[in-house]
Amino acid sequence: MIAYHVRQSFKPGEITPEEANRLGVEFAKRFTKGNHAFVVCTHIDKSHVHNHIIWSAVNADCDRKFRNFWGSTRAVRRLSDTICIENGLSIVEDPKPHGKSYNKWLGEQAKPSHREQLRVMIDNALSQSPTDFEELLKLLQEYGCEVSKRGKSYRLKLSGWEKAARMDSLGEGYGLEDLRAVLSGKKAHTPRKKTVTQAEPPKVNLLVDIQAKLQAGKGAGYARWAKVFNLKQMAQTMNYLSENNLLEYAVLEEKAAAATAHHNDLSAQIKAAEKRMAEIAVLRTHIVNYAKTREVYVAYRKAGYSKKFREEHEEEILLHQAAKNAFDEMGVKKLPKVKELQTEYAKLLEEKKKTYVEYRRSREKMRELLTAKANVDRVLKMEVEQDVEKEKDHGQR
Repeated sequence: MIAYHVRQSFKPGEITPEEANRLGVEFAKRFTKGNHAFVVCTHIDKSHVHNHIIWSAVNADCDRKFRNFWGSTRAVRRLSDTICIENGLSIVEDPKPHGKSYNKWLGEQAKPSHREQLRVMIDNALSQSPTDFEELLKLLQEYGCEVSKRGKSYRLKLSGWEKAARMDSLGEGYGLEDLRAVLSGKKAHTPRKKTVTQAEPPKVNLLVDIQAKLQAGKGAGYARWAKVFNLKQMAQTMNYLSENNLLEYAVLEEKAAAATAHHNDLSAQIKAAEKRMAEIAVLRTHIVNYAKTREVYVAYRKAGYSKKFREEHEEEILLHQAAKNAFDEMGVKKLPKVKELQTEYAKLLEEKKKTYVEYRRSREKMRELLTAKANVDRVLKMEVEQDVEKEKDHGQR
């Protein structure tokens, strides 16, 4: 093994190539703990920006090799998700444990399966309103389908197929009994339709500062890409402003400020709940330790704080003293019951879960509003700069 390769993809339109490359470098440093040389190549040839991260199997000191381990795929995903969350990017919330088949991955572009072709052929035959089952079979034969019967089962086969497919294996609505019921008028036939996943509407992204990137050394190809990107993003920004009735700048500014304040309030609530939950966990541990070691400490005190007694029961005495010190630091005068703490903890946890759902929605709304406002600010700034340039040219003439 010479090197290891990981692909890191991001949601389309959510990140710039430069930012993606920075996160790829951060991932490589954290996953290899900085001990292996690595390369991060960021590609923009697809609809989504993605990184190819490759690191050497041998460490920089050339005395150890990177050992792949059981569950490394999960570890890679967790680290990548952590970095994305830290930087406010979306992640795959519920990753599937297994990949899709090639045809499922192709979706609507996939070649229809044999049974799908047979179902379509039966749909077409039924649209001709055959009077009975025998006439339906004749129509299928006219369409080029070979019909045979083995026992009570009918088999269908198209030209070029090696094996026939039983009619009962075509799924609900296409079995022998289903078709007879349709032809006798007892049941209506509903052609099976492929489920088409609706794509999410494109999100508004920050415009790329083309001039700054060119000054940083980007080439003409990048300038062309950035101009097209900016046009698309500005169109999406205008659609967003129109759909949300935010065509007045003052309204947009007010909504963005309100969304930010609401998001910050929810964040503060979550942090306060987490802080209290941590305090409860610590307090509960000390209460249990205090109760367990109380008798030993009472005996230690009655023994006149004997060194010999302390040596024999040092662990229990240290736990007891640590609990007392913790109570003093927390300002606890009367010890609460463990059951009451558990009830409070459960209540805080439930409230935190509910608040976090709203927190995620508010974060998304805040990002959309701030992004739209930043794009509008960028365009307004460009207009002001253009007016200044015109005035300079006019003055020079």
